[in-house]
Amino acid sequence: MTDVLAAATSMGAVTLDVADLDAMTRYYTDGVGLEVLASGPGEVGVGRGGVPSLVLRHAAALKHGSRSAAGLFHTAVLFDSRSALAAAVYSVATRYPTSFTGSSDHLVSQAFYFDDPEGNGVELYWDRPRSAWRWDGAAVQMDTLALDPNAFLQEHLRDDARPTGLAEIGHVHLKVGDIAAAKRFYVDVLGFETTARFGDQALFVSAGGYHHHVGMNTWQSRGAGPRTPALGLGQVSLRLPDLDSLAALEDRLRIAEVAVRHDGRELTFADPWNNAVQATIAAVGPDPTR
Repeated sequence: MTDVLAAATSMGAVTLDVADLDAMTRYYTDGVGLEVLASGPGEVGVGRGGVPSLVLRHAAALKHGSRSAAGLFHTAVLFDSRSALAAAVYSVATRYPTSFTGSSDHLVSQAFYFDDPEGNGVELYWDRPRSAWRWDGAAVQMDTLALDPNAFLQEHLRDDARPTGLAEIGHVHLKVGDIAAAKRFYVDVLGFETTARFGDQALFVSAGGYHHHVGMNTWQSRGAGPRTPALGLGQVSLRLPDLDSLAALEDRLRIAEVAVRHDGRELTFADPWNNAVQATIAAVGPDPTR
């Protein structure tokens, strides 16, 4: 049994439980510029280039949880060029101007932040080339520096201003109750590797040397216990490269006595805060630089 996730592990689509499916679909298509890839009774999948980013699942019976509850901090949609990112930022800012919450240069990436119509955090970002990242041993150097959104758009927005190219989930950021407990689960059990930690406030982990696939913080949720059913995060998805990687993950979960459901190609389980996680085999091998 291996102790770490396969290097080619990446993030899959994030499921959001939503109250107004039509309004949320419009935000992510008309606003962010994603495309409807699949739809069925009470559910819409959106993404780009055939790659799903979000599954919007109608959950009329659910209510919003407390701001201090564990759950989703933001989903992070990764764009493959700064011009594509600029088009998406311009589109959201034009159609949903009050949803913008900030922007930052994180050294490894440039990011813009929004809240969707139901208050779910959204990050739209572009990665600098890995050759530009700086490491101190196993820790990647990240920061939160000023990033002028108007200057970014002036430099990178093309005349047609149409979102193009891939737009996939690069990482997910969660609200958790305790960073030490988060490390025990996401690093010691799941097999992610720590890339950055900020005391008892935040933890960033990844597979394969990415800057982070999952971020966790206690900024709003310190001491939070397991979630009760609520609008917002429905499920986080991990894409593993092969059945051996999936089997190794299942072994680690069972040794840690985490309840697991396994149908042969997919594992489902929950983290200590009852955030649902799905691990599945990637239909197409993910880019190992993600």
